[in-house]
Amino acid sequence: MGKEEQAKKRIVAVFFALAVIVLLGGIWILKSGTEPAVILASQDKKADANKKPDDANQQGDKEYGKLPRPDHNHPAFAERVDERKRMVDRQIRARDVKDPNVLKAMQIVPRHAFVPAGWQWAAYTDRPLSIGEGQTISQPYIVAFMTEALNLKPDSKVLEIGTGSGYQAAVCAEIAREVYTIEIVEGLAKSAKERLKKLGYKNVFVKAGDGFFGWPDKAPFDAIIGTAAAKRIPEPLLEQLKPGGRMIIPTGRAWGQYLELITKDKKGKIRKSRVMPVRFVPMTGEVQK
Repeated sequence: MGKEEQAKKRIVAVFFALAVIVLLGGIWILKSGTEPAVILASQDKKADANKKPDDANQQGDKEYGKLPRPDHNHPAFAERVDERKRMVDRQIRARDVKDPNVLKAMQIVPRHAFVPAGWQWAAYTDRPLSIGEGQTISQPYIVAFMTEALNLKPDSKVLEIGTGSGYQAAVCAEIAREVYTIEIVEGLAKSAKERLKKLGYKNVFVKAGDGFFGWPDKAPFDAIIGTAAAKRIPEPLLEQLKPGGRMIIPTGRAWGQYLELITKDKKGKIRKSRVMPVRFVPMTGEVQK
């Protein structure tokens, strides 16, 4: 074999070897380029699944966004705003009510819309006011204190015993998902229902009846609030309180009343504690027997 032919064979062998190296290198590059991409995609999906929303309330908004909420379109919401702010600052925040949801609700709800014409001048004073039928609208601080005690959440379902003017129900409805409220005086139940509807409280449901028996068709409730003093805590209300729920209600007689906070743990065990001396109108109906 001549030197020229041997040189050609060596050149062919070198080219063949280079081709093999290039081919193997390309395969390695392709593999190294695709495998990490698959891993990254998997990691991204895992991160998305576990990612928390930027705002904790966003999740609640999505879940409960379709439920009716107060619309605040009535002119009363734009009236006497400065008076409400002073009421919150001086009567409520200054007395150590801290829940921002409660403070916001008290500043939004137009108390003057729940007060009879003859008492309009006193709508934002630190006192209960007569609403007729021997009943009153509670002092703003007491409304705020009791609402805070319930520890309401955006998904809470609330039962109120003693609708009165509807003011307490409106405050709760600014925070909670639904409020069911019972008034034993039919005239007050009718007027409160009309008032709340006119003001745009679509998540408040009013009925005339004896609050002693609660509202079993809508039970259980995350929170129960009583706005009239009961001689004893009605047993049906304890039954209708959801495990993990809270109830606040005035108990006792005219000159010896206390707000009682009742909690029910996950196992259904009831705990009661007196939290404040108060004076409310008495609860009537079955509870007096």
